[in-house]
Amino acid sequence: MSEDLFDIKIDDLSFKNPIALAPMGGITDSRFANEFAKDAGLVILGGYNLDAATNLAASEMAKRGRKEFFSDEPLKLIENELGSVKTESVVAINLRSSTLEPLIEAARMAKNANAIIEIDAHCRQPEMIRIGVGEALLRDLSKLQDTIRKVKATGVIVSVKVRANVIDNIKMAKAIEDAGADILHVDAMKKGSGADMETIRKIRDATRLLLIGNNSVTDFDTAKEMFTRGADMVSVGRGVMEDPSLISSLVKEVTLLQQEIGWYNSPKHVCRGEGDLRGLAFCCLPVKPCPVHSNIKKIGLSAKEFADIKMEFAKGTPLEYGDSTCFGSLVWCCKITKMCPLRDGVLETIGLSDAEYMKLKRQLADHILDHPKVTGK
Repeated sequence: MSEDLFDIKIDDLSFKNPIALAPMGGITDSRFANEFAKDAGLVILGGYNLDAATNLAASEMAKRGRKEFFSDEPLKLIENELGSVKTESVVAINLRSSTLEPLIEAARMAKNANAIIEIDAHCRQPEMIRIGVGEALLRDLSKLQDTIRKVKATGVIVSVKVRANVIDNIKMAKAIEDAGADILHVDAMKKGSGADMETIRKIRDATRLLLIGNNSVTDFDTAKEMFTRGADMVSVGRGVMEDPSLISSLVKEVTLLQQEIGWYNSPKHVCRGEGDLRGLAFCCLPVKPCPVHSNIKKIGLSAKEFADIKMEFAKGTPLEYGDSTCFGSLVWCCKITKMCPLRDGVLETIGLSDAEYMKLKRQLADHILDHPKVTGK
């Protein structure tokens, strides 16, 4: 399968698809990844414990029945694990440490292995919270930011795994991005059961980091819902233990979707109140009362500026065609999954496939959100 099909890249790493194996303490090691995640675009090993304090905490957790990794030689374990994954997936390693030095050393190992470091700001077990790691880092954002900056200084790609709805989600996402992380891995946990899809959407609108959605992904419908709310990738954990073929099944489904429509995580329309800001690529010309106005206001654009940015992008591309559409150009047309004879007639006339149309819309979404007027650059 071509890695270019999805075009998910960070620096020199390219993910063959948007399905990831999530870290699970005491479970997700190289053996588990090799057995159950050979088709994944990303495997995240761990969480592993790097110093005496976290290893002691893990051993205490194990005494009450939890599965955990602990070792007398944690850095040696990390080195062995990074070299033992036999899949063609990108590898990340989820780590906990109450001290910075082991994280820096592990980051150097990961960089040399062309792997990713994932800082665990997610574990909520009291033994870890008491020593200031896991979820405790979310309540000390300055410490988390300092850790990210120093780990990133090694040149490694940095992911941070977090639990949603512990602190203000937007403040958290912006702090992690500002510190220089590359990936935000969000356990979209909510009270009751299921994933908090609205949180995924709001975090997507707050950051341009590569976003991995996690929680309750046990079938493609749930994965697709996360994708439409802005997740670039989804990660699965417990579901793999219940269904060993889950990752392969999700990869197959998302590959078919990408081949069919060209933008596997295309957003819902913003006029429905469910789409993230990338959905502005599908909005009509802003000439009547509509949620487009409140959404362009979020990114600091006037109606005219928004229209000018879209028309600027359309010039010289197939999106400038469409005299017979509602607003005279495909740049104003909706998502391919919504029926529209006018749009489809133009696509047929100019010989543009559904997938090619949606790829252009994806580029348009990036053009809008990366525009200097929006970013302030």
